[in-house]
Amino acid sequence: MATGHLQRKASWEILLKVSSGIYSDHALEKVLKNYEFNSLDIAFITELSFGCIRYRKFLDLWIDHISKLSHQKQPPKLRWLLHIGLYQLLKMDKVPFSAAISSTVEVAKRSDLKGLAGTLNAILRNTVRNIEKDNLPKIPSDEIRRMSCLESLPLWLVNEIVNWVGLKEAKNIVKAFNKKPLIDLRINTLKTNLNNFLEELNKVNINGAAINQLNNGVALSSNPRSIKNLPGYKDGMWVVQDRSSQWVAPLLNPMKGEKILDACAAPGSKTTHLAALTNDDAEIFAVDRSEKRLKILQSNLERLNINSVKTLKADATSLINIKSDFISYFDKILIDAPCSGIGTIARNPDIRWSLSKDKINQLIILQERLLESIFPLLKRNGTLVYSTCTICPDENNLLIKRFLSRNKELKLNSERQILPRFDKPGDGFYAAKITYK
Repeated sequence: MATGHLQRKASWEILLKVSSGIYSDHALEKVLKNYEFNSLDIAFITELSFGCIRYRKFLDLWIDHISKLSHQKQPPKLRWLLHIGLYQLLKMDKVPFSAAISSTVEVAKRSDLKGLAGTLNAILRNTVRNIEKDNLPKIPSDEIRRMSCLESLPLWLVNEIVNWVGLKEAKNIVKAFNKKPLIDLRINTLKTNLNNFLEELNKVNINGAAINQLNNGVALSSNPRSIKNLPGYKDGMWVVQDRSSQWVAPLLNPMKGEKILDACAAPGSKTTHLAALTNDDAEIFAVDRSEKRLKILQSNLERLNINSVKTLKADATSLINIKSDFISYFDKILIDAPCSGIGTIARNPDIRWSLSKDKINQLIILQERLLESIFPLLKRNGTLVYSTCTICPDENNLLIKRFLSRNKELKLNSERQILPRFDKPGDGFYAAKITYK
């Protein structure tokens, strides 16, 4: 196992990358490449760094409570290292205070913050004294502001969620955003079946269980130390896919021999699901404008031994111009649209800090363009599914309502909004099933 200061140093480097605009999962991957950590180290680093990202506002509240300088006035590098120390003291019960402080201060001593190591040490020790005296930061009595502080979410976002679902449901959702997500798998039925795979997990003492209301979903009751070391990874027996996402592709009821378009396909969890549902015997086009993401999709296709999918690098909003022969060509179309991702905040903690109302409004424009430019590619009597991993009504049911009002030849068959809940696993997801009359 790595020394304590190296774990904290890596966690700090992840925070620095996220603060510069890199997604949390990419930051984790980039930093870990520079070290030789074992699985226990990686689990600790992930919990510490992602926990600091989730609780940024809460940790800043403590900086303002303890330090003479507010969090806005702290040198950014020191602020993020303070977060590393504070999160251990406030949220990680198994880490002794002394170890949390000494290892975090050691990071400062071995970096360009060595001149501030004494300041860091003093603030962290003062935090311990305040914890022991039960001298805590003042939390607003107003319920919405209180949620914003304790669950560490921007106030504007909490206000929006309350407007969407009401105060009672909003409390459950924002609490769910800070719950450590479990890992769900989807069995690749082209390679194995549910019972056989569960037996394989049992042989290596990993607890997995079938997910209710999903034909081939498996919930891991605890996170494995290395997902790629699970049975069947190299043989393509499964993919990682949240249970809420697994519910989308079957809505299309894809059949053998059909022509199917996945308009925003990469990295391919739903594309590969469509292929499995058609027994790898359909004509499936997977479109994405990112060459890098298409390469990931292609590697997934190869690992799962799927041959029915053709990849195409293109902007889906321009498909009608690029491929005129696609007009009225497809029996089924899936538009898993780029969205705000609010339903996945538990899994992608940095979203809460990078998102804004302006970004959501820009996404809505893109979503409407996608729908308007893609549906002419659908055959008469064909089916289109529009899905997102957000809970924002303007990106979901309200957007679909506006779209259908402009296109009377389309009919809404069904729609469903899944909300994140603290008492239930799964991301927030929305899908609408539409037919071309």
